[in-house]
Order: sequence, then structure tokens, then C-alpha cells
Amino acid sequence: MARFDEIKNLVMSLESDFEKFYEKGNQAAGTRVRKGMQDLKTLAQEIRSEVQDKKNSTEKA
Repeated sequence: MARFDEIKNLVMSLESDFEKFYEKGNQAAGTRVRKGMQDLKTLAQEIRSEVQDKKNSTEKA
């Protein structure tokens, strides 16, 4: 569940940048949003790999 908390924290940390970009047109905030989304993608891929590895090790046991 710690990994899930990491995802939630990352998304919540981007909230103000989303507001700044979409509501105020702040271009720098858009760059931060894009970086945060890339970090989220990387984290999600890591979690997917962990889940797959755990699933596979359980099936073989």
C-alpha cells in the first residue's frame, strides 16, 4: 500500500500546478505538470512490474 500512497501524494502535489496551468495559463506550471505526469508514468510502470513479479512467483510456488 505504500506504493499506492506514493501515487496519491504525487498526484496531489501536482494539483496547484494543474490549476495554475489550466485556469491561469501559467506555462511554467504546464512544464511542471508534464514532468509530474512523466514521474507518475514511471512509478506506475515500476508498480506494474512489481505486481507481475509477485504474481508470477506465487503461481510457480
